[in-house]
Amino acid sequence: MSNSSAKSPMIVAFGEMLIDFVPDKAGVSLADSYAFIKAPGGAPANVACAIAKLGGNAAFIGKVGDDEFGHMLANLLKKNGVNSDGICFDKDARTALAFVTLKADGQREFMFYRNPSADMLLKESELKLDLIKQARIFHYGSISLISEPCKSAHLAAMKAAKQAGVLLSYDPNVRLPLWPSPEAARDGIKSIWNQADFVKVSDDEVEFLTKGDPQKDDVVMSLWNDNFKLLIVTDGPNGCRYYTKTFKGKVKGFQVKTVDTTGAGDSFVGSFLLAVANDPNIFNDEKKLQDALLFANACGAISTTQKGAIPSLPDKAQAEKLIKETK
Repeated sequence: MSNSSAKSPMIVAFGEMLIDFVPDKAGVSLADSYAFIKAPGGAPANVACAIAKLGGNAAFIGKVGDDEFGHMLANLLKKNGVNSDGICFDKDARTALAFVTLKADGQREFMFYRNPSADMLLKESELKLDLIKQARIFHYGSISLISEPCKSAHLAAMKAAKQAGVLLSYDPNVRLPLWPSPEAARDGIKSIWNQADFVKVSDDEVEFLTKGDPQKDDVVMSLWNDNFKLLIVTDGPNGCRYYTKTFKGKVKGFQVKTVDTTGAGDSFVGSFLLAVANDPNIFNDEKKLQDALLFANACGAISTTQKGAIPSLPDKAQAEKLIKETK
């Protein structure tokens, strides 16, 4: 593996890495849950692991606490083949925690412990800019925009990437409990909207950002910006829709037995970013784009069949098998 990924273009994911505590039984409130399973998480870290698990070349930049959980997370990234040179450890702040409530259908709600957590305290001076500049894609979310000093570090990292000709990939990953208010979330998420080359949003996020019906094309297109090469809307089990300057369409999803949807979007994004890194012309070739999105849909579906984000990430063979079985 290591030989092939050394040659393939690097994808750098930036932002938070934390521990999700997932109840051992679905459909029970946090108060009524008896036991919790410790599941490493944080969307950008999940994306980096998804890429590495599919044989790609991924790096993660972010900050964790200089505590047992922080070191566990850094080691987990390394074990999964992710470059961890960009990870910093904070002596004073703890690694973030999230308690996740799983509803009976595998959907989830979050309760966060971040006051402040190490990921929020990443400073611009701690950024490994050389790592960012040698990437083909720089991927990020919006949680790193919520508070300083991390917000300034995030903006500086984006700027360095843009100046180096790196593609910018944005998955806002709306987590309302972390923002001061829904309005603050909307404004914060949209504050960097137009700078991305590629944006992925879920149907729920389209509804939140536009206050419109996410199934309507004109509602989705109100989020379009001419700087974009591609806008993707994910529709859960129903697959996804894609919009480029010259074409648009939809790609079917896969019906699987869903246990936990945590990390499904990250699995989808990691898979798709790997396809883009290997073939930057994909935005202009609708057939190639559709193939890559079908594969990404399969990766997202497989990741919902197991608890926890990172342990449930598929490899290439699993995704290919699911596609073959449902043809």
